[in-house]
Amino acid sequence: MDRRLREAAQKGDVHHLQSLIKEDTLLLMGVSLAGCETPLHISCLSGHLEFSKEIIHLMPEFARELNQDGFSPLHIASANGDIEIVKELLNVDYNLCLLKGKDRRISLHYAVIKGREHVMKELLVASPDSAEEVTARGETCLHLAVKNHQFEGFKLLLDNLKEFNMYDLLNKKDIQGNTVLHLAVSTKQYEVVDILLDENVVSKGTIEMNSLNKGGLTPLEVLLRESGDRDIEEILTTSGAVSAQLLQSSQQEGLPQSWVVPVQDPSNEQSRREQTRDDGPRSNSKKLQDFFKYNKTKDPPGKVRDTLLVIAILIATATYQTVLSPPGGVWQDTYWPEGNKSNNNDVNMESSRRIAGQSVMGTNNPISYGLFLVFNSIGFFVSLHTINFLWLVLGFQLHRIFRVPPYNKFPDHRISFAIGTTDLTCCLDSNL
Repeated sequence: MDRRLREAAQKGDVHHLQSLIKEDTLLLMGVSLAGCETPLHISCLSGHLEFSKEIIHLMPEFARELNQDGFSPLHIASANGDIEIVKELLNVDYNLCLLKGKDRRISLHYAVIKGREHVMKELLVASPDSAEEVTARGETCLHLAVKNHQFEGFKLLLDNLKEFNMYDLLNKKDIQGNTVLHLAVSTKQYEVVDILLDENVVSKGTIEMNSLNKGGLTPLEVLLRESGDRDIEEILTTSGAVSAQLLQSSQQEGLPQSWVVPVQDPSNEQSRREQTRDDGPRSNSKKLQDFFKYNKTKDPPGKVRDTLLVIAILIATATYQTVLSPPGGVWQDTYWPEGNKSNNNDVNMESSRRIAGQSVMGTNNPISYGLFLVFNSIGFFVSLHTINFLWLVLGFQLHRIFRVPPYNKFPDHRISFAIGTTDLTCCLDSNL
């Protein structure tokens, strides 16, 4: 392209353009024969409306040209949100809406990615069928809206689908087998999931709740793999979302998918009931109780084992120290009174006798002291047994002794084995 023509397009100088054409009437024709970038691409990129109008008037075929990056002038204007330039280009031909560029993307795709809602409306009015076009990766405009967090644009697209009855696009899968719902839960976009499963917006049964992607995961499993979100999980399970394993077992038994009842984690269900039992906020004691509850998804077994070892050592130390220093202490001297052998004197002398080193509690209340020794001894020996067992586990690398099959062959199984009298459950992990 002529350098002077490029500069005129970058500045949007219409007068300079006209003077150049007077000098060389075939200037624009030469650009057309050279292909690649045209002055219309540059003016659309710079946002010069009047210059773009002049070029469109002189060479309307420039509107269909793709530059070296695979963008047409309408692609560029749509991404930039220049609605007036978009209208001028559409006046040339409405079919420009369906012109595919890089990655087979059309102008609507670029408007959705950038959230240009006013441009999206214009393009959808000009070509309602453009909403059905997919990219080279199988993405619809709905996929692109969710991937780029364009919620307002997503709502606009939903309204368009409702108007033209194209709700089947909501279940369309990309090259990875992901539907819009898969993408929304993977990025934890609560507002998108909420509007998709709102019966007032999308009719009940329209969304395929348990569609499998190429990884064999349902939207619910995708959410749980991404560390989960309680609010989104509740919406999914209420709408009938289940795991792939439960879905497969129901299909093998010949049950309709609508009969499948989601299985929820009892601990999660119990915590939800506790939270919703009262209308008001939870008390501080309840929050503290929930904080110290064991969470199998966040608390690793090794951390729990270390905590148990510390507790067992503290109990052993306390029970051992109690034997050395019993309640009330010990007598420091020996006292053996002598007196008359009458009945009353016998009772008094028995109660006042003591031996150095003997427990004061054992002398004054032998029954209570005996019970104390029994339970203290039980605590001491149990803690010693626990310490011995925990050190045994710490001393051996169990994952090297027991060879575990790959996770993908047995996704939801567990291997149980016993050491001594204590049962251990080893959960399969993909890292083993």
